[in-house]
Amino acid sequence: MHPKLIPPETKGHVSVARLARFWYVACQSGELGSKPLARSVVGVPLVLFRGPGGAASALLDRCPHRNVPLSLGSVVGQGTLECAYHGWQFRGDGRCTRIPGLLETETRERRVPSAAVQERDGLVWVYPELDTMPESSPFELPPAGTNYARVVREVQADGSLHATIENALDVPHTAFLHRGLFRGGKQSEILATVRRSADRVEVQYDGEPRPSGIAGRVLSPGGGIVEHWDRFMLPSIAQVEYRLGKDVHFRVTSFCTPESDFRTRMYAVAEFHTRFPGRMVSRILEPFALRIFGQDADILRAQADNIRRFGGEQYASTELDFLGPHIWRLLKQAEAGELGGEPVVERTVRFLA
Repeated sequence: MHPKLIPPETKGHVSVARLARFWYVACQSGELGSKPLARSVVGVPLVLFRGPGGAASALLDRCPHRNVPLSLGSVVGQGTLECAYHGWQFRGDGRCTRIPGLLETETRERRVPSAAVQERDGLVWVYPELDTMPESSPFELPPAGTNYARVVREVQADGSLHATIENALDVPHTAFLHRGLFRGGKQSEILATVRRSADRVEVQYDGEPRPSGIAGRVLSPGGGIVEHWDRFMLPSIAQVEYRLGKDVHFRVTSFCTPESDFRTRMYAVAEFHTRFPGRMVSRILEPFALRIFGQDADILRAQADNIRRFGGEQYASTELDFLGPHIWRLLKQAEAGELGGEPVVERTVRFLA
């Protein structure tokens, strides 16, 4: 009898953390109109809708009567959500206000679990720990200043939250996966300073030349040395910031929402100021940005497929993996409720990019 063929031995776990007691972006404000909207956040199926006065609400996307998705229904009257199957109606707090055809008054309260919602900066945030009053508030974007253009784009990746965030903040891969679009020219020695605190980790790069790809040449045709920071902030925020001389400043804050273990929705808010009109810069750069993300999405999908194919992960990190191990540590500490009190950890690394 031939021996059974199996893949090489690997670690039997994947880098997935499930953090329900945090705020996540569910959609953009403009996406939530007169119809219900289905979203999954940390694996929790939700239905979002606008109630009285246009206030956003979120309920578990399941009617308690016959388990039909409430997102198939409609918003009626003064802002109640009506199930498409039997017409049960629910307020934003989840309480059932009407059961059509029922003549006798019910004494039993019927309701759907609800999620806390806040709306700010053109984004609708939800707190997926159901029927919980959060003690915190959603992340607030720092002011960008006057004469800044702002662009918001929504993209999706078939990768875990950890992998997607690491990819968004990873410098070394850009010279290879995005060769010619962002980096890939002559290498220079750069000093990276990594700082980790209780809820975030940041890398500051010193001595970095302007990125040699098309995007860098458009943003700063004069070249020169840049100031560059990459940041991760719990639970799922990736931020990239560049200053190129006095004329160019841009910051991209990506709010990453894990829909499931291997599906992440990203809301990227780009704020930038250059010597050129913002609309023109956006029109020129957007095709390149979308192509770069397309390359990232393909590699994340291939990474996730390979992890599943081998039945687990086998990572080998070096000092060039500035953020990934720190991000994973913070995610696991947050999942276990062990945040707070940790001193700032700092180290420096010289590398070529």
